Amino acid sequence: MIYEKVMRIGVFTLYADYNLIYLFFIFILKKKKKNKIVDIFKNPDSIQVHRSVVYITLKCLTTPAGPPPLIHYLITEISMATSSSSLFKLAREIGTAVSQKKGGGWYGPHMAAATRAIADRMPLVDIILEVRDARIPFSSEFDQLRNHHPFSSSRRILVLNKMDLASPTQFKEWITFFDQQNCPSFGVNSHNKDNVKEFLKFLQAHVRNLRKSDYDASSDTVTVMLLGIPNVGKSALANSLHQIGRITAAEKGKLRHATVSPQPGETKDIYSLKIASHPNIYVLDTPGILPPEIHDVEVCSKLALTGAIGDSFVGGKELAQYFLGILNFSDEYKKWAKFSINQINKPLTLHHKADQSSGSESGMIWKRQNPTDHTQDFMVQKVRKSLYEIMSCFNGNLDHEKDLVKLIEAEFKALREAFQIPMDSGEDADSKVASKLLNLYRTGRLGHYTLDHLPKRRASCE
Repeated sequence: MIYEKVMRIGVFTLYADYNLIYLFFIFILKKKKKNKIVDIFKNPDSIQVHRSVVYITLKCLTTPAGPPPLIHYLITEISMATSSSSLFKLAREIGTAVSQKKGGGWYGPHMAAATRAIADRMPLVDIILEVRDARIPFSSEFDQLRNHHPFSSSRRILVLNKMDLASPTQFKEWITFFDQQNCPSFGVNSHNKDNVKEFLKFLQAHVRNLRKSDYDASSDTVTVMLLGIPNVGKSALANSLHQIGRITAAEKGKLRHATVSPQPGETKDIYSLKIASHPNIYVLDTPGILPPEIHDVEVCSKLALTGAIGDSFVGGKELAQYFLGILNFSDEYKKWAKFSINQINKPLTLHHKADQSSGSESGMIWKRQNPTDHTQDFMVQKVRKSLYEIMSCFNGNLDHEKDLVKLIEAEFKALREAFQIPMDSGEDADSKVASKLLNLYRTGRLGHYTLDHLPKRRASCE
């Protein structure tokens, strides 16, 4: 009882003084009562505090050199204690595999060089666009910006890219959350021209407001730098802004293109692209940067699942199992009940040409379905149907690890049939299933998911 009372006092200080909560945790650990902290968070009746409040608070205690070992322990254990234990175990196994990579296997010489180049250029630019993945608005934070060059909120805009892949409801809540923190933010789908055009207008309005206030209005050129971790869509956004900006300004000349790839780490250099005139606005597309080491295993698992860290660091099958775990705990599969056998097993699909002649067969084309192409609509529907049927028949307890593992194994078996992968492929069959499944998840074909929970505590963006 004494520890629970002290814990209540400690949590109260979350809203008052980070130093007090830090000293409190040290006191508990010195008394060798680490497990008492975790036990209290497992009981929702003993203390009413949102996991994210504690999680974000503990992250605030970190230093540029990395969180102290005490904080490592608490972040991991409290996250596990207040999440579904079976699902978190999957995440922890993936996150641990990534975080244990010495020197961060992803942090090669090109990333170290890019880190120095970005640090040199940051003081010279007018506006920072920090691009984050809308599915993981906190986990995709650009660490270098936070630790080395804090920008005022007027010169920094949070861009939540891939908004089309996130939960629409939670996405709106995140935008509201950042606005309440005085962090200008904007949701973007870099492949949607209308959306990018709206963002460009928003950016131009922001530039005009700066020129009216503290910005040097005598300058004819504004430089904007795109920053972010790998694979959040910086290059795709830069290309879209460049293309739409040139068309809007009716400028002639050859369009330039930054390298775009679904694999992280493809952008190696800093590119300059013009995106607007009057005033001239140039955007600097930069390589994605991750810290040399990431100690938070939960963040590591989310970065790996969304593709910010290469699949080779973990393994495609493990990531696919993690996604299936997330899917099983969500309600997304319930939307797939409408897919019937008759809709899926049609061998041919009839399409109409844009300018067909009325009633003539010449105005119609037949497109044969290719079962080896998992991205075709009829294949995606088969995958959804297979997963729906398996999950609908499940009568176990998802919070029990053995039940969750059995469900995921059944889903893998059903997916092998849906993807028409020969059973004699052995272990290679699971790798093929995982690769196709991850591709469908990462392109939004299997629902919309936001992996980061919205925190309850506000913090300034300054």
